[in-house]
Amino acid sequence: MTLADEAITWYDANARDLAWRQPETTPWGVLVSEVMLQQTPVVRVEPAWRSWMTRWPTPADLAAEPQSEAVRMWGRLGYPRRAMRLHACAQAIVERHGGTVPDDLDQLLALPGVGTYTGRAVAAFAYGQRHPVVDTNVRRVVSRVVEGKPDAGPATTAADLVAMEELLPEEPARAARASIAFMELGAVVCTARAPKCVACPFHDVCAWRLTGLPLPDGPSRKPQRYAGTDRQVRGLLLEVLRQATGPVPRQRLDLVWTDEVQRARALAGLVEDGLVESLGAEDFVLAGDAPRGAVNQLS
Repeated sequence: MTLADEAITWYDANARDLAWRQPETTPWGVLVSEVMLQQTPVVRVEPAWRSWMTRWPTPADLAAEPQSEAVRMWGRLGYPRRAMRLHACAQAIVERHGGTVPDDLDQLLALPGVGTYTGRAVAAFAYGQRHPVVDTNVRRVVSRVVEGKPDAGPATTAADLVAMEELLPEEPARAARASIAFMELGAVVCTARAPKCVACPFHDVCAWRLTGLPLPDGPSRKPQRYAGTDRQVRGLLLEVLRQATGPVPRQRLDLVWTDEVQRARALAGLVEDGLVESLGAEDFVLAGDAPRGAVNQLS
C-alpha cells in the first residue's frame, strides 16, 4: 500500500469524532471550523463551533448581523480578528456568490481572510477535491516519514505543497480523505514533542525513526507565553466590552489591568485593529456597536 492508503486505513479506524466531520456539515460549517482551529485547540473550538453554527447556520445569517456580534460570539477563543475576518467573509460570500460558499479554489482564495491553507481545506474537506492541504501537522508527518527530518521549519512553502501533492491518490475524494488522514496523524500520533511511534501506521517505513529519531538542529521553539502579555490585556479589555450593553467608560477599562502604559497600548491596538471604536476620548464600544457618526480616533 502507498503512504496515502496506510494513512486512510488508519484514519478510518481511529479518527476523532468531531462535530464538523459529520456528513451533514455544510461547506460553511467546514469553513468556520477551519478558521476557528487556527492556533486554537480542538477542545476549545468544538463548543464554540456548535454555538456559532446554531446561531448562524449560513453565511447570510452572519452577514445580516453587525460585526460586533461576531466578536461577542467569538468569546475567549483568542485572536479575535478571526471573527472579523469571518464576518467579512460571510458578507463577501453573500455579495459575490449568492450566499453559497464557492467550490472553486481561486474564488475561495479571493474571500477575505481565506489563505492558502484554509482555501484548500474547504475545497478538499467540504467538496472532496484533490488539493494538497498542508498545515503544521501535515508538514511534520511528511518531513519525518519521507525526508527523515524531525520537523519541517516554521512556515509552509511551495515545496511543502508539492511534496504533499505527490503523496495524494489521483481520485479526488480519496485524495481529500488522505489529506485529512495525514493531518489527523500529525495531530494525535506524530506530535511535535511526544510522538507515539508504536501507534503510527508508518512505523516500519518512517525515515526519521529508521535513522534513530535525530533531534532538530538548533533550539526548539518554545510555546508562546500568554500571562502578562499585551494579548492577555487585550483579552481582558475585550471581555468587558463584549459583556457591555452600551458604551464603556475608560474608567471601567482602567480596572482590568494596573499597568497604565501597557493597558493604554493594548487598547490603542484594539482600536487600530478595528476591533474597538472610541466615542470621544473616554467611551468605547465593540466595532459595529457605535451609533452612526459617533466614532472618533483614540486620543
